Amino acid sequence: MARIVSLGSALQDIYLIDHDDLAPTQIGGDAIFGEILVGSKVDIDKLSYEVGGGGVNSAITFSRHGHEAVLISNIAKDSAGNAITKVLDRENVDTSYLNFISTKATGTSIILLDSVHGERTILTYRGASEKFNNFSEDDLDLIQPDWLYVTTLRGDMDTLLRFFEKAKELGVKIMFNPGGKELENTKKLIGLLSDVDVLLVNKSEAAKIVPGVVLTELLYHLNNYVETVIITDGAMGGIASNGKESYRFGIYEDTKVKDATGAGDAFGSGFLAHFAAGRSFKNSLIFASANSTAVVSKIGANRGALTNAEQLHMMPIQKI
Repeated sequence: MARIVSLGSALQDIYLIDHDDLAPTQIGGDAIFGEILVGSKVDIDKLSYEVGGGGVNSAITFSRHGHEAVLISNIAKDSAGNAITKVLDRENVDTSYLNFISTKATGTSIILLDSVHGERTILTYRGASEKFNNFSEDDLDLIQPDWLYVTTLRGDMDTLLRFFEKAKELGVKIMFNPGGKELENTKKLIGLLSDVDVLLVNKSEAAKIVPGVVLTELLYHLNNYVETVIITDGAMGGIASNGKESYRFGIYEDTKVKDATGAGDAFGSGFLAHFAAGRSFKNSLIFASANSTAVVSKIGANRGALTNAEQLHMMPIQKI
């Protein structure tokens, strides 16, 4: 197994779950939670305290797969931070490199979840996970990881560059799943891609980086920057290439979505968890899809994350 560092946010997720008052209502082309009146009191069916954030979600998947998972993130010494560290300790994630921020509280999301339709609205206080410029790339000298898995750092391109350059200096491989803030700075993002070994984006994100409309076009153009590229397309599955093999794939199972929070993190970390364990490119894509399906079938951004003992069945996947 490998030693994998997850770089990203750590949040406490507080779910407010209800079957009727949070039912979505259509207004024009948008869906809103239309059953709640301003000034009213609403009874909620269930309250659930979970943990999330891209760094936490990926680290849990890596650890459950049997890897040595290390998390670099920011929290505060408060109740939410304690809840996060308690879960990470239980999941055998190395928390030695967590940074404790004294000026802000631990990041927290309030997630309004309609238990009937699986729709949600997320209210997020970023707090300690708002900025990442305090991260030290020298931690990689001490950790000596095999892989660096990076989710969004909210557009902090300087910190990303520092970590990418250090990783390449040490011979550490990088998997990158950029977020909206990184995609706002396309020029700098493309400059980072030369250091990336595996890039994960969805279709709309890919179209913000390179020209193209259909998946094959987007994949072709992104492969000019990164050897291994995975582009997801929601219920349509996605497309992937490692320079030697290319695949179109569908979804693992047509299952009821209870909570879509963490689906992208589950796919990306699921792929790397399997791939870093020496599994084939094709089988790693299957595990990624299975892990994402398992996560969205439960409430919480990582509660359903699979272990390496999971017996997988085949899914629609075709070599192209």
